[in-house]
Amino acid sequence: MDAAALAQALRGAVLAQDFGAVADPQDGGRPLRHFPSLDLAVVAFPAGAAPVMANVLFSREHPEGLVATIAPGAGPVRGLRYLADQRDARGESIAWRPDSDWSRMDWQPLHGDAGPRVVAPYPASLLKLMLLVACAWLVDQGRCRWEQPWVHGERELALRDWAFEMCCFSSNEATSALVALMHRLGAIQRGPDGAERHNALHGLFARLGLPTLRFANTRADGGWGNGAGAGVGQLQMTAWDTVRLLWWLDPQAPPPPWLGADAPRLSSQSRGQVLHCLQEQALHEVLSSSALAGLPGWVRGLPARLPARWLRADGSLEAGGLRYPGDLRRLSVAGPDSELVFAHKTGNTENYCADAGIVLGLPPRRRHYLIALLSNLGSRYAPQPGTATTWRLPALGAAVDAALAPWLEGR
Repeated sequence: MDAAALAQALRGAVLAQDFGAVADPQDGGRPLRHFPSLDLAVVAFPAGAAPVMANVLFSREHPEGLVATIAPGAGPVRGLRYLADQRDARGESIAWRPDSDWSRMDWQPLHGDAGPRVVAPYPASLLKLMLLVACAWLVDQGRCRWEQPWVHGERELALRDWAFEMCCFSSNEATSALVALMHRLGAIQRGPDGAERHNALHGLFARLGLPTLRFANTRADGGWGNGAGAGVGQLQMTAWDTVRLLWWLDPQAPPPPWLGADAPRLSSQSRGQVLHCLQEQALHEVLSSSALAGLPGWVRGLPARLPARWLRADGSLEAGGLRYPGDLRRLSVAGPDSELVFAHKTGNTENYCADAGIVLGLPPRRRHYLIALLSNLGSRYAPQPGTATTWRLPALGAAVDAALAPWLEGR
């Protein structure tokens, strides 16, 4: 499989899910008026061969999908104009309403100045991956320590424990604690007028050649959502730059070819902390759906193993106050429904759903790839309580894995 074949496999997997037929409860349960936005990127690592990569993007303006042109050496996407998502004066996300008219909206550029335009959906809690990496980088710069206690609100935890809660069950409280720490350390600075004067996260992403990763306009008190003036339109990611960030983190991947010898590197300890947070993810409910296996109508996604730490005596899952029913113990050991380790971070709000991570086969399986998906298919489209999004997203995860497995396993 080469890049062109991979791109067509990804495009075919998206189209096969018939996302245009998703029912919209904001429009009386009718099918979506506008094809949803999906940004899907994969980098596969076949044994003994060069990495193979592709990025496909869909939207109301491109329902048949665009195949991104990737610069040599897995560099940035070329020939697309990424636009930042947006909200109105009340802080509400407006681009995804049934009656939204994109031709009358004031779009701000995110990256690129030529080619078809693509609106980059807000990454939801996938944005916490950027903050996790920033914490690791600051630890390696000697500006903080993983074991360092940090007080936020009424709680005091070590930095590593705030990071764990932020990633493994997507704690917003932990995210606010770490945003506040970024400001306290001077990694993010705002002037008397409120304008951002310094952002070490943006400096790191620039050095890593990841131009669409943005973590802007957060507040010293830990505010990072729409109400704080950040959130939609200020915190941005795209699938291609997200998989390249994961490539930089992945110890089993070959060196990122777009980076020079002087590029930033994480210490083995800090990279280990980051990967630990991603590997212990409890929220397998988007591209992988193992946490939802106890729900009626379950659709299996990526066949990922559930971390056993979250399972109760009866086999149900509980993490950070979130509970998932059913006996899920069969999914915490290698078997037909758990062939992979998926070290990942999810994101989910009413209007957005995202998932990105590192996929490794459980022995004797050998597949190894990175995957990132960002979309506007949030909980608004969930078919039943307890689900994060339409079952079509786990089905897409399963379809991508099914396309890659025979090739990467050498079957």
